[in-house]
Amino acid sequence: METPAPFFPPLLTGVSVAAHIDPFQKALADVFAEAEPGRVTWSQDTASLRAALTLTPEMPLNEALAGAAFAVLLGMNDALGALAPPEVAVHFSWPDRIKVNGAYCGGIRAAAPKIAPGDEPDWLIIGIDMPILPLQSEDPGLTPDTTNLMAEGCADLDAVRLIESWARHTLVWINRFMDDGLAPLHEGWRHKCDTLGEEVGAPLPGVFMGLDEFGGMLLRQDEDTSTIPLTVMLEGTQ
Repeated sequence: METPAPFFPPLLTGVSVAAHIDPFQKALADVFAEAEPGRVTWSQDTASLRAALTLTPEMPLNEALAGAAFAVLLGMNDALGALAPPEVAVHFSWPDRIKVNGAYCGGIRAAAPKIAPGDEPDWLIIGIDMPILPLQSEDPGLTPDTTNLMAEGCADLDAVRLIESWARHTLVWINRFMDDGLAPLHEGWRHKCDTLGEEVGAPLPGVFMGLDEFGGMLLRQDEDTSTIPLTVMLEGTQ
């Protein structure tokens, strides 16, 4: 029995894949044949939200990645704000993780052509994964730093409703990025990050001081501050 198709807002189109297929890898395979902007490749898996958004940005890669990645994260934050119980708290961990009530609960991934950060990419794919149900083999006692939406009080939330809401809210943030630039997305992301000004262990140990203009991490180690670019999250392209 197929999962009912989500309803996507104008400018976005949906393509489903079977539950055993990775929608991010499917989107990556498809983009080499034809990069269709606004395509959401989504999984029929009912135990988690798994989807990938394909974009064809007309701007440098470093700017496009920051705008798209933050839009996808903030879109999920807003979707959970609309659908989850009010006591559910969402935070971000740089560069790509999502936390729910203090534990990791999915995240994003990204791919783009092998180009310099200042060059314009032909395509950009942002994938997102949000576990809704626990794995049958999962023992919460063995992974206290990870969680799923059901464990956090979202028993009535299903993947289709979550995909629909995430897509709508993500499109709002993308439109805001196109109209107002990165500043409002940076502000929204920083507001949801719970490690700013704190000691972090990844990707390198140090104090997370903030973001540079393209979403890179400003990391202080002893007396030195360096920048780790957001493009380090790109898979197999840099």
